[in-house]
Amino acid sequence: MKLTAAAFLTLTTALAGAASAETWDMPMAYPANNYHTENAQIFADAVKECTGGELEIVIHAGGSLFKGDEIKRAVQLGEAQIGERLLSAHANENAVFAYDSIPFLATSFEASEKLRAAAEPVLAKVLEAQNIVPLYSVPWPPQGLYFSKPVDSPEAMEGTKFRAYNSITARVAELAGMVPTQVEAADLKQALATGVVSAMISSGATGVDESVWEDMTNFYDVKAWLPRNTVFVNKDALDGLSDAARTCVLDEAAAAQTRGADKAAELAGGFVKTLADNGMDVNPPSEAITAKLQEIGETMTAEWLENAGEEGKAIVDAYEARVSTVDADAGRPGRSGAPTPPPEPRSASAQC
Repeated sequence: MKLTAAAFLTLTTALAGAASAETWDMPMAYPANNYHTENAQIFADAVKECTGGELEIVIHAGGSLFKGDEIKRAVQLGEAQIGERLLSAHANENAVFAYDSIPFLATSFEASEKLRAAAEPVLAKVLEAQNIVPLYSVPWPPQGLYFSKPVDSPEAMEGTKFRAYNSITARVAELAGMVPTQVEAADLKQALATGVVSAMISSGATGVDESVWEDMTNFYDVKAWLPRNTVFVNKDALDGLSDAARTCVLDEAAAAQTRGADKAAELAGGFVKTLADNGMDVNPPSEAITAKLQEIGETMTAEWLENAGEEGKAIVDAYEARVSTVDADAGRPGRSGAPTPPPEPRSASAQC
């Protein structure tokens, strides 16, 4: 069979394109129906379309490829090209990673975005030294306290088996007199069902994902902080892309960051309502619990600043400058990062 010159050129171009197509594996700790994972799937689809199929990102949800605590190292070593992780879970490695989990520093979606922007240069520098490039991050709704019993005093918390997902939550448990137990997201449902833990601090999203009303009875809407999931890529893998493909990845990452934050804010109140609709008692914390949490927050902020050193101070200073500038423009005094007062009491079915 003879090929014309034009047909031969078309064939060789197609073969070259097929040969240059690349697939990235993206492990994620949370289930496919979690909004973080859904957002990542939209990101992956958009990258494939933008690159014309030059790059395909395959999502592996629910810890199916690597468990949550394995994802960062897998990306760092190139065992996976891209991944998502709650970086604060690695605060023992570098305290900077817990910038988003300082109790009562940033307690709203708006404040969380300012804190993210303030931390971005420091975080990028730390991760680059580990051969990792951060692409985007998306907040969880504000963190609340879950218990398997009513808790209206600090004494009632003492001795409770508390699920920790990073060193910050473990420290909260210790300072409250509870017993911290490390439990990854993929193992949470079983840990609750078997009594390994009977309390935790987490968002309404996690409570709904795991149907915690099957094992827990009370949710206290303390709005302690908004942890963030960060999507990051192996630097060698990113550098190995064509300029056009790399631009696609970075542009779609920026879109994913905005889209994810908007979705988190949209869903937040609905998550809390779902907890109440399924029988959980949803309330603000008592004055005694609030006072204890404020005390814990002050202690932990001082500890974090000491551990994070100049990098941590740079993040907090940049954040407070952003907050003060906005508040000054609005004619309000800047906030100092002090704990927010407890919300007004509301019915169990009300949204936060």
